[in-house]
Amino acid sequence: MKNPIAVQAKNRLDDLFDRVKEFSGDLELQSHWARYLCVQASGFIEISVRAILVEYAKDKSAPPVANYVERQLNRLQNPNMERILQLLRSFRSTWADELKSRTEGEPKDAIDSIIANRNNIAHGKNVGITYTTVHRNYQSALTVIELIEEQCNSGD
Repeated sequence: MKNPIAVQAKNRLDDLFDRVKEFSGDLELQSHWARYLCVQASGFIEISVRAILVEYAKDKSAPPVANYVERQLNRLQNPNMERILQLLRSFRSTWADELKSRTEGEPKDAIDSIIANRNNIAHGKNVGITYTTVHRNYQSALTVIELIEEQCNSGD
């Protein structure tokens, strides 16, 4: 991952995941951290997708077009896989098709799980999410973000 905004968000979240290891003996505390990490992972997805696509627009288009894209992407919230695919389709339909085929199964499910759990947490619902599940989903989300960045940097 090369986008500075995405890298900064990733590093911050990686540090948080590392801190949870300090509480390995306290399952209740780990449970609270798991919910917090899920919300943070959701934010990471949102920030990273937005930053990568804004950078692409700035590199490939005139400033007024890039400004428009950036303003539109500022509205991006809760980007589950379907929303991400719709967004990519707005740039290039081949990107959406390729990402869909490369993320079937675990990566898609991980993104959707993070976003769904984040929404449930934000609305005060109980979620049975664990640190291990959030961490695994986050690792899969990283793969999706890296694929998006790869597409933007490929020059197609």
